Amino acid sequence: MNLLLVDDEAPALAKLRRFLADDPGVRIAGEASDGEAALAFVAAQPGAVDAVLLDIQMPGRSGLAVAAALPPHVLVAFATAFDEHAVQAFELNAVDYLLKPFTRERLAACVARLRDRLAPPERAQQRQRLATALHALQPVAEHWLVADRGELRRVPLAEIECVTAADNYIELHSATSTWLDRTTLAAFLAHPAAAPFVRVHRSCAVQPSRVAALEPLGSGDAQLRLASGRVIRLSRRYRDEWMKALGR
Repeated sequence: MNLLLVDDEAPALAKLRRFLADDPGVRIAGEASDGEAALAFVAAQPGAVDAVLLDIQMPGRSGLAVAAALPPHVLVAFATAFDEHAVQAFELNAVDYLLKPFTRERLAACVARLRDRLAPPERAQQRQRLATALHALQPVAEHWLVADRGELRRVPLAEIECVTAADNYIELHSATSTWLDRTTLAAFLAHPAAAPFVRVHRSCAVQPSRVAALEPLGSGDAQLRLASGRVIRLSRRYRDEWMKALGR
């Protein structure tokens, strides 16, 4: 996969290069420090870029504007420090939305998602069959099964702080790792093994035992601070469900 990296901060580009260096399936086609340069690079080399990993807030044209102007065959994933643009990003058919600072594992999950979207139909169908087979095996003795680089991995659910959804995938986040699974958040929560998890907004469920603090934000909004330091928004729509799960 040929990937174009776009960020106006040199340290952010360096981090992406460092994290991607271990993946032999990724070739960094180029780098750009602003939106205009990114679009010029793609236009000058048709077919040389399969996907673009974009920051959002940059000088001149924003990452959202760049995504809207890219050719339809070029996939887009965002890497940004701001979560308020997620809805717009997915309306632009973004494959993923990484919040900085992200881990090596989280970036690997993003790359896997891009690679899956680029896969020929027969390979995509094969992965779907594998996902269906794994779904039929779940749950397995307090573990969740995921396909990880050709291997079947048992992820201990007790270590999972939260599960987030994007498109037809879920990400299982522990304090130090992230695993990607091809299923929906609704399907995950329907399994008996997922009983400890409580939905806190439309695209996230949290394990209450991993929550360190509930922090009010005003106007009825709140956020959950997990044991790892990760912060998750608690939607007002799901606040009653959360309090009920805590027995309050």
